[in-house]
Amino acid sequence: MKIGVLGTGMVGDAIASKLIALGHEVMMGSRDAKNAKAAAWAERVGGRAQIGTFADTAHFAQVFFNCTHGANSVDALRAAGEKNLAGKVVIDVANILPPAVPGPESLGEQLQKSFPEAKVVKALNTINCEVMVDPSKVPGSHSVFMSGNDAAAKNTVRQLLESFGWTDIIDLGDISNARATESYMPLWMALWNRLGTLHFNIKVVH
Repeated sequence: MKIGVLGTGMVGDAIASKLIALGHEVMMGSRDAKNAKAAAWAERVGGRAQIGTFADTAHFAQVFFNCTHGANSVDALRAAGEKNLAGKVVIDVANILPPAVPGPESLGEQLQKSFPEAKVVKALNTINCEVMVDPSKVPGSHSVFMSGNDAAAKNTVRQLLESFGWTDIIDLGDISNARATESYMPLWMALWNRLGTLHFNIKVVH
């Protein structure tokens, strides 16, 4: 599959590298087509790795991950181009950090509202990037969440999550439920502070 990753930070690097390892064609996008972090990533992983602008990446990809800083995500996707996003699955991994005062809409909802032809699915934003792509870093079975308006898009996301190694995948419903997972960030940060490790997660028992 041709998959785009918007963002060159730790999250974008982890997800893009995992996708390459799984055999996908991956383009990492940034504002600058010659971004140094993106170029270093492509040289390191080789294979089917490519780099380009946000617009290049959105045009290339069938599915892509938004791994940009949450506060900049709407602008990044705007740079990617609304026409390039139309009909495509956008997996929104981003959070606004530090957590802002909760507003009427989550970031996931803002992206869906700003790009109505895209199929936004919120997922993977409740865990550290190393755990995102390798859930075995936390012992036992534990939970990952997703929410979005399009059932077929969520099925695509579920398949990708399963390829990452996730087995306990909880579909929370439509994109308005991104408010719940984004609101979890203060607790996540408190746990990180208390536990002194990024390798932790929660398990929903029912």
